[in-house]
Amino acid sequence: MINPNITVQGLNKLSKNTMVEHLGIEYIEVGADYIIGRMPVDNRTHQPMGFLHGGASVVLAETLGSIGSASCVNLEQYAPFGLEINANHVKSVRSGYVYGKASLVHFGKNTHIWDIRIENEKKELVCISRLTVAIVPKK
Repeated sequence: MINPNITVQGLNKLSKNTMVEHLGIEYIEVGADYIIGRMPVDNRTHQPMGFLHGGASVVLAETLGSIGSASCVNLEQYAPFGLEINANHVKSVRSGYVYGKASLVHFGKNTHIWDIRIENEKKELVCISRLTVAIVPKK
């Protein structure tokens, strides 16, 4: 489960000078077994036709699940690495924000599995994704 000492402010601070910051992704809520974030749909996240790029949705999904796993383990002893991700893109978006909620499905010793639902501002499903994270002992 997610460390109860983890805060939205702390997570957002970790994103400085990363792709997460570059794309404008922000964490907005942390619970015992979920993380919610948002990402703007703008020139940073558009594909050439002016819609949200599917790859940007995947970046949001992996960001939420990976930081979720990082928030569940002792980072001095373990390193979380995305092992596999899939995504189904079901609705297009041109502007505004998309919101992702990563929910912990499996909390194992060696792997975590996250279900990530990304919705538009009308709460319509835009993308659904599943992420498997490997939990690797540090040497």
